[in-house]
This record gives sequence, structure tokens and C-alpha cells, in this order.
Amino acid sequence: MTESDLIAGMLREEGGFQKALRSILEDELGMTMNEFCQVSGISPSTMYKILEERREPNLRTIRQIVKAVRFLEAPEGSHFIAVIASTTVVENLPDKVTLESGLEIKVREYPVSTVEDAIIAAVRAERDGAMGVVCAPIVAPTIERILSIPVSRVIPQSSVVLAIDRLRDVVRASHRPFGCHIHPCCNKASSYITNRQA
Repeated sequence: MTESDLIAGMLREEGGFQKALRSILEDELGMTMNEFCQVSGISPSTMYKILEERREPNLRTIRQIVKAVRFLEAPEGSHFIAVIASTTVVENLPDKVTLESGLEIKVREYPVSTVEDAIIAAVRAERDGAMGVVCAPIVAPTIERILSIPVSRVIPQSSVVLAIDRLRDVVRASHRPFGCHIHPCCNKASSYITNRQA
């Protein structure tokens, strides 16, 4: 049984979704309801009510269940997080990360150079099966509206502070507006005033 069996069960008969889900949990995945709840993010009480046919799942819950089943049925090593960033950023990324559960997740790079490229890459990453996307804050709001997978924003505070420090030093060293003789930061200001008084 697969995720398509869940959908077919839901459309076929009353309680078909629940029967298909029970079969997948017990026969295919060999998981308890609580273990599945940890993966899917659905509360155990909600899952219990769904499995016992005391409650029909809403569309959001169905999506969470299907996504979790898809994740659990994926072949080992096919799980990945997509990083959408400029080429210079993605060059030094790790190949994989390890979750607390011990599951290793690959990091797949999607190098881009424009905002439009980033949006297209995000859609491609979701189609490729990404579990989530890491991207720049400028495109995150748009990507969050388009994708159904989690989106995490890069908050490059330390690198921004370093860039400001570097730029401050460059600006300080080169700031001589139009050969200014009276600007307070110019070394020539005092010699100009001295020469003028003489």
C-alpha cells in the first residue's frame, strides 16, 4: 500500500482512508500510532479519533498524513534538504546532516543568481522530493506561499556585521569627497584653514 492507496480508500468508501492508513501503519511500516504521530506532527488524540472513525480528517491533516507516509516509504538516502543560495554560499556546505533520531539527511544545493531563479529552484526542489528548503529572507515569503514543505530563512547576521566592518574601513580610507578641503574628516581641512589665515 502507498499514499495513492490512502487517497483511493478515501474516495472509494466511508472509512476507506482509515482502513488504508491502519494497513500502512501495521503492515507496511510496522509502526505504532505514537511513532507515526512523532513523524507526522499530528497529535495522538487526533490520530486516535481518525483511526477509530470518530472523526473525519480535514484536508490539512490528510496532507500531513500523506506527506509522512511519502517520507517513510521513500528509499533510504533519498531524504534531503534543499539549500537555495548563490554559488559562493553553496560551495562550502556539508553533504549531509544527522537528526537526533540518527536519520541522515542529504543537503542538496540549488545555486541561483536572481530572485526569479530562487523561486523556480524552490518549486524544482519540492518536485525533486525535498523535505524542506533553506533560502534567503528576501524570497522566503514568496516561496512559503508556493510550497507545501517547510521553508527556513537564512539569517546571516554575523556575515552582515563583518561586511559592514569591511565596508566601513574602505569608506573611511577612501572618503575624500571631490577633493574636499573643508570636510571635517579630511586631513587637508586643517592645512587649508592654516594656509587661508596666512
